[in-house]
Amino acid sequence: MTTQTSEKLYEAEVKQADLDHHTPTAGAMTGHIVSNLVVLADKLQQTKWYVKGMNAASLKQTIADLLQQAYRQKDTMGSVLIDEALLTPTTQKEFTEYAMLQENGRNKYQNADWLVDDLVHDYDTSNLFVTRAIKLAEKEDRPVLAQHLTTLLGENNHNIAFLQALLGKTPREGLDEEDDED
Repeated sequence: MTTQTSEKLYEAEVKQADLDHHTPTAGAMTGHIVSNLVVLADKLQQTKWYVKGMNAASLKQTIADLLQQAYRQKDTMGSVLIDEALLTPTTQKEFTEYAMLQENGRNKYQNADWLVDDLVHDYDTSNLFVTRAIKLAEKEDRPVLAQHLTTLLGENNHNIAFLQALLGKTPREGLDEEDDED
């Protein structure tokens, strides 16, 4: 393959990705999920390295497990996209452009409760994309993609419940808008 051919293929990929993101598809939405997983993994790594406090040792192990899970999820979702003849982000530029989660070097100075709560919100934000991608995959008749996305949703929900329990909260406490009419 010549450099010119690879350049044309990549140009076509960028054009297709742009189209997919302007008219949301299951593939484009899953690309956002893959990008969110990259940022989540970075945040988990930072938390694992910097978490402090009386429970730091157990938190480091919990975070290490979540980090390995995030790596596995990213690899699985990227592979499923490729198997489905869809595009997956592969560069830092794409991950930055498509991710909704945000990292911040200042976070390492936060206390353990703050860090865990921030991760809870990241999983919850990620689920907005996952639930949307499931609906799009079902609409586009992509049952394999929908199945993998549903598994990801279940894992994220479990992580939210587990991390919320560490904070002494119920699974959805502080995540769902409260009904002011009650």
